[in-house]
Amino acid sequence: MLPFRARLFLAFSLLWLLFLVGALYLAGRGVEGALRGRLEATLLQDARRAAEAYQRGQAGSLLTTGGVYLHLYTQDGEPLVLSREDHRLPKEALKGAGDGVRWARGFAWTAVPTPLGLLALTAEAEPIERALLALRRALLEAFFLLFPLGTLLVYLTARLATRPLEEAAREIALRSPERLTPIALALPRDELGRMVEAVNALLLALKEARERERTFLAEVGHELRTPLTVLLGHLDRLERNPLDLEGLKTARATAERMRRLVEDLLDLARGEVGLSLNPHILDLKALAEEASREQGVACEGETAEVLGDPDRLLQMLRNLIANAVRAAGKEKVRVRVKKSPPFGLVEVEDEGPGIPEDLLPHVFQRFRKGPGGGTGLGLAVAQAIARAHGGQMEVESAPGRTLFRVRLPLLEED
Repeated sequence: MLPFRARLFLAFSLLWLLFLVGALYLAGRGVEGALRGRLEATLLQDARRAAEAYQRGQAGSLLTTGGVYLHLYTQDGEPLVLSREDHRLPKEALKGAGDGVRWARGFAWTAVPTPLGLLALTAEAEPIERALLALRRALLEAFFLLFPLGTLLVYLTARLATRPLEEAAREIALRSPERLTPIALALPRDELGRMVEAVNALLLALKEARERERTFLAEVGHELRTPLTVLLGHLDRLERNPLDLEGLKTARATAERMRRLVEDLLDLARGEVGLSLNPHILDLKALAEEASREQGVACEGETAEVLGDPDRLLQMLRNLIANAVRAAGKEKVRVRVKKSPPFGLVEVEDEGPGIPEDLLPHVFQRFRKGPGGGTGLGLAVAQAIARAHGGQMEVESAPGRTLFRVRLPLLEED
């Protein structure tokens, strides 16, 4: 496959060749037509003058233009007077004479009827042929001069036009997973400039994704290391004292926390590649009441039917309510369900200390822990579930009040 610069050069060179050949051909044809037209106009003008002179009986005073010869034939085509023997016209050619200029080998001719017979006027075509030969030679010389010159200009133009593209391609080739820095090229706001901007945006997104991956792995390692260390410590105590029920209880709670952490990580990973849903027609109020009852908080509202996976939606509500209970206690948490077509809303409100202002924009990111603690994954998992159902999740927070609102598409009524 030829490089882009070579393809561009060949394409424009071909266009230049076609343009040059077409222009020279049209120029040659135009000059040839002008010369022939001039000669034909001369012949017709002399023919009219000759006809008028014979009509007035002044044939002796007839003068023709230079290079025009007069010949006289009978009506049957027999020659009476020939100014030039090589301009003799055959009888067949003289039939129907008088309807314009005709061309024979080496000359042009026309004929007009007179009282004495057919008056034929001929003119040499050799001057035109010499002029056309000289013109063709000049056009050929012009072609061999202009084509290389134009091709050189096309090459320089193609080289100049593709230089930014080659620089961009060279810079992109230097990028790798370890080097995701933006391409530092000052380009105008044209197609190439917008392409480089798009590549820079992609590199930035990849760099941020890589940083998030590193941060995620570091945070996972940290979150798992702490409970594992605690668990190993309690196991050592139980090894020395198998009857230490308090140590066994603490070890069990630590193992349960690790299980929840691993499950949240798995759910979050599934959310990123697409959660598998088993949709049913559900009543959001019934789900909210079940999740609230498990946490011992109040729930109120109206029936709102949606299409969704009951296990996933229940998991989402449990995460939201558990997060609120950790922040404010079950007595200060309220759950509400209502309709706001085309959405059904579930609101979980608590009277806790609120989410710090600097943490609020990142509350749905992994391992972002609020005042209530937790694994830092519950809200991220809840948001992934809401999005998988075509819904949205919002948060409002101020000291003394935090509100999480979930919007899910209502089931369309027949």
